[in-house]
Amino acid sequence: MKLGFVSAIAGEYSYEGLMDLAAALGYACVEVACWPAGKAERRYAGVSHIDVEKVLEDDAYASHIKAYAAGAGDGKGVEISSLAYYPNTLDPDPAKRAAHVEHLKNVIRASAKLGVGMATTFIGRDQGKTVEANLELVKEVWPAIIAVAEENGVKVAIENCPMLFGIDQWPGGQNLMTSPANWKKVFEILPGKNLGINYDPSHFVWQMIDYIKPIYEFADRIYHVHIKDLKVYKDKLDQVGIMAYPLDFMAPKLPGLGDVDWGAYVGALNDIGYDGHICIEVEDRSYEGSDEKIRQSLVLSKRYMEQFV
Repeated sequence: MKLGFVSAIAGEYSYEGLMDLAAALGYACVEVACWPAGKAERRYAGVSHIDVEKVLEDDAYASHIKAYAAGAGDGKGVEISSLAYYPNTLDPDPAKRAAHVEHLKNVIRASAKLGVGMATTFIGRDQGKTVEANLELVKEVWPAIIAVAEENGVKVAIENCPMLFGIDQWPGGQNLMTSPANWKKVFEILPGKNLGINYDPSHFVWQMIDYIKPIYEFADRIYHVHIKDLKVYKDKLDQVGIMAYPLDFMAPKLPGLGDVDWGAYVGALNDIGYDGHICIEVEDRSYEGSDEKIRQSLVLSKRYMEQFV
C-alpha cells in the first residue's frame, strides 16, 4: 500500500507547494482536490489544486502537472492517487445537478489525460427523497457519467460518507452509497467495473455498521482507501440518541485518536490483497487554524499509520 493524504486540508497551498509538502513529509501519494472555481458550500469543499478544464485545454499545463509530481522530493516523486471532487450529483436543483455532473465528467477526462486513472467522488442524493426514489435518480443520472469513465479507462471510487452532519443536510444526507445494502443496490444498477468504493471506515463507526466485514464482501470493488478516525461520545449519544444530528454525538479525529481499530482494518485490507493508495483525510478540528497545525496533523497521522502500512 502507498500512504498519502487528501489535499483538501492544504487548501491554501499551490499545487507545487502541495507536492513539495508531501515530498518533505515523506508521503508516497496525494489525493488531489479538483473543485471548480467558486465559493465552497461546506467545509473541505471548494479546494482546487489542479484545474481540470485547463488540463484538458492546455497540453503544456498537463505536462507540468505530471512532471512536477514525478520530480517532487529530489526526483523521488509523489504519485497522484486520484483526482477528487465530492459534489452532490443528484442535487434537487436541476442547474446545480447539471453543473456538478459536467465538472465530474471533466475530472474523469483529466484523470485519464494525466495518467492517474482514478476519480474519487460521491454518488449524490436528493436529501428530501427516499432511498427508492434516489435509486431511480441514479438510473437517470449516472449511466452517462460511467460511460465517460469507461471511454477514458478511469475508475470512479465512491466514498461511503453519508454527508449527513447538520441541519443543512437533514433528513437524508447528500450521498446514497452509505452502507453495504445501498452499495449492492447501486452496483445492481451500474454493474460495470469502472465504479467502485473509496472506503472510509470512520463513517461506519457512527452508523454502527461493522467496518471490517464489508472489506471481504466487496474486495473486488475497493479502489481507493481513506484513513480518518472518528470518536463517538457516549455521554452525548445518551442525551440525544441516534436520530440527532450526527455531529451532536461524534467528531472526526486523526488516526489513532478515535474508535477505529486500525490494525484490524489494515489487516483485512492485507487479507484481500489490497495494494493501492491509502490516503489520510484530516478533518480533526483540533488541527485547524494554522499552517503549523496542518503540518503537525500530517506528521502525526503518518507516524501513527506507518506501524501498519
